Amino acid sequence: MPLPPLRRCFLPFAWAALAVGLGLSAPVAQAQSDSKPSVRKTAKASSAPARKTARVTNSGVRAASLRAATPPRPSFGQQAGLHAASDPLDLKSSVALVIDQDTHEVLLSKNEHAVLPIASLTKLMTGMLISGAQLPMDEMITTTQDDVDTEKGSSSRLRVGSTLSRGELLHLALMSSENRAAHALGRTYPGGLQAFVSLMNAKAKMLGMRDTRYVEPTGLSSQNQSSAQDLAVLVNAAHADPVLRELSTSTGYQVAVGRQTLRFNNTNRLVKNPEWDIGLQKTGYISEAGQCLVMQARVAGRKLIMVFLDSAGKLSRIADAERVRRWVESNPVALQRPIRLPEPVKLIDG
Repeated sequence: MPLPPLRRCFLPFAWAALAVGLGLSAPVAQAQSDSKPSVRKTAKASSAPARKTARVTNSGVRAASLRAATPPRPSFGQQAGLHAASDPLDLKSSVALVIDQDTHEVLLSKNEHAVLPIASLTKLMTGMLISGAQLPMDEMITTTQDDVDTEKGSSSRLRVGSTLSRGELLHLALMSSENRAAHALGRTYPGGLQAFVSLMNAKAKMLGMRDTRYVEPTGLSSQNQSSAQDLAVLVNAAHADPVLRELSTSTGYQVAVGRQTLRFNNTNRLVKNPEWDIGLQKTGYISEAGQCLVMQARVAGRKLIMVFLDSAGKLSRIADAERVRRWVESNPVALQRPIRLPEPVKLIDG
């Protein structure tokens, strides 16, 4: 069945959030990083009868059971009521933005000005700075206790003391959203971690990302926040870097850590889907942010920038991207009609 007509939205105050670069047209439609907490599960031996040995006495396991029985904490978007907003595609993401990278049309927008935690989408800025600094990619970096996540207690396959090259750490951070890899990259940047975070914010300001703030390089902190408008700018700038394009869309990668060879996979299953032509991507998740996804992809011959934030459900961000792809493919004529704003929005290239 045909989709209902899409509404046009004119919110001049929000367009100021993007800086000069590529022009955008009017909207046709209005509408925890990727890591899991590490739980140590051990049980004390008991001399009680067999029927009582099932009683778990380890506090860590009891805590895990309580978490399993407790509903997940609402995301910032849920708390703000953003999921109540409707859109013609019935997206599960409370925030969405789809832009044609060439014609600069906003094809679909939903709560695109809301400022929310962005989880591991943060790592796109981390990668952009590391790649742009032209530091030696073969320099070896050792993970330390400083790289261990004390914010969310997430696990990592990179043990403290693991030594990899800067290039390998960058690959793992962008492709598999490895938190210790991203933190080690920021920590070992010339000037140290605080200097690196300052550069992240300075770069965001230079790009015109006025709604964006970074406090660390992984995305584990809910204080790393941005809007869909700003993230579209970031994706556009990151896509101009061939290193970021290659590493973020890699399907898998192996690294030697000591005597072990570890295999890492991409956190975005769409990179293996032959129906998709993805030029750049990044996923993200923390409970405060919900499931997040940004991509640059070619759909029906058009280069699109897609931003999905605060999606409920592990696979819903992927399903939303599929909904958009099918929508664009089934409405090529309607979506190719240029609509101009009196003052076009601008995207900046890196």
